[in-house]
Amino acid sequence: MQTVHTIADVQAFVGARRAQGLRIGFVPTMGNLHGGHLTLVEQAKQHCDVVVVSIYVNPLQFGPNEDYDSYPRTMEQDQQLLTEHGVDLLYAASTAEIYPEGSDNHTHVTVDILDGMHCGSSRPGFFRGIATVVTKLFNIVRPDIAVFGEKDFQQLTIIRKMVSDLCLPVEIIGAPIARETSGLAMSSRNGYLSRQERNEIAPALYQCLLDAQTAIQAGETDFDLLRRNAFSQMAEAGFKPDYFNICNPLTLLPATHNEHSLVILAAGYLGKARLIDNVYFDR
Repeated sequence: MQTVHTIADVQAFVGARRAQGLRIGFVPTMGNLHGGHLTLVEQAKQHCDVVVVSIYVNPLQFGPNEDYDSYPRTMEQDQQLLTEHGVDLLYAASTAEIYPEGSDNHTHVTVDILDGMHCGSSRPGFFRGIATVVTKLFNIVRPDIAVFGEKDFQQLTIIRKMVSDLCLPVEIIGAPIARETSGLAMSSRNGYLSRQERNEIAPALYQCLLDAQTAIQAGETDFDLLRRNAFSQMAEAGFKPDYFNICNPLTLLPATHNEHSLVILAAGYLGKARLIDNVYFDR
């Protein structure tokens, strides 16, 4: 695996492979890699000849009171994992190149409506930051496909709409959620949890989602009741609930009672961590 730090080096590498007729896959990350990231790499390998991974902790997607400065940065460990999993190129990006005039003075990409609901309500500007940096990374790497995890369901939906609206020539592939044996969705922010929080409390978020799914598939149509029950269940487990929303999976708007496909999106605070999860299913 090669590691590069400049846009010119990325484009030289990708250009040479594309000239050979090879298909380019891309996995953008913020580093501090775990098993969930590695499933994205494996997905990319199934669809492409060459896999490029980026590591960049994007300041635009952190609010003023969030964990940008303390976000875990584990470059040497990440390089080893990516090498072991057959990645061809690591782009370790720098803010000096991504936002040469500063992130506040940069052109921003906003996906209206979708970016203001769910996580966007709790983290204003979060999805604008993601849409902006992903657009830049797509233009730098110019991949044929890019893989994103379904754990960040709202992010995946926003990126798909952004790619469609802006006519970007990249296919977006969603990878299933990677879970720990307890059911907890793998996340870099799980590292903020104590052992007790991680093993005994955090899995309750997924259980709340499963319980609501079971109720809906059994015929329950009172979604407000399910939301209130989930909030109580989360609080009893030790979470500070953020949201628990039953939605149309394409628009992310509140689901109606006659829709066949549903996604339930949930978020809650546990200790120093804010955890998100979802289940997507057909009735």
